[in-house]
Amino acid sequence: MNRALRAAAMGVLLLTPVALSACSAGQVAQTAEQNRDKVGGMAAVGDIAIRNARLAYPVSGEYQEGGDARLVVAIANGGQTDDTLVSVEGKDFDAAEVTGAATPTAGSGDLDIPIPAHSNVYVGGGGPVVTLTGLSQSFAPGQSLDVTMTFQEAGAVPVQVLVGVSTRDLPRGEPFDFHQQEAGVAAGGSHD
Repeated sequence: MNRALRAAAMGVLLLTPVALSACSAGQVAQTAEQNRDKVGGMAAVGDIAIRNARLAYPVSGEYQEGGDARLVVAIANGGQTDDTLVSVEGKDFDAAEVTGAATPTAGSGDLDIPIPAHSNVYVGGGGPVVTLTGLSQSFAPGQSLDVTMTFQEAGAVPVQVLVGVSTRDLPRGEPFDFHQQEAGVAAGGSHD
């Protein structure tokens, strides 16, 4: 019996490092720290977290200079105190106007969007709608502009707002034929 007990103890001692090393699998991997599939700007100030800040996809494929763009952003308040988004400002547009669940404004840049404690507010996605008016230049999907969001309690936070991409397949033009150009060079054309 003593011999069997020793054999079992040796087996446990030999297998323990193997079993324990398997417990950390995936914890040191590069993917454990990646923040994937984010399509908009992120920032934080105080208890306020801004996530997925972007402009809605422009229906015509590009926002025109002087035009308007709808802001889409998730704002999370993880604190104990209610807060209020009071302004959205930037050098690439004239003003921010709000309609929807909050008190409508008329281009003054002053907003009044409540952000209750321990909750999320989805601007431009079922809640209040903020429109950036008088764009200073044209913006295409994938480009960005800098805005400053100011909260009554938490203060100001700069955030990069991306121009959204389409969520559906878009028609594409004819692909470029690289072989046609090579055929011209082989037939006596020249490289420039």
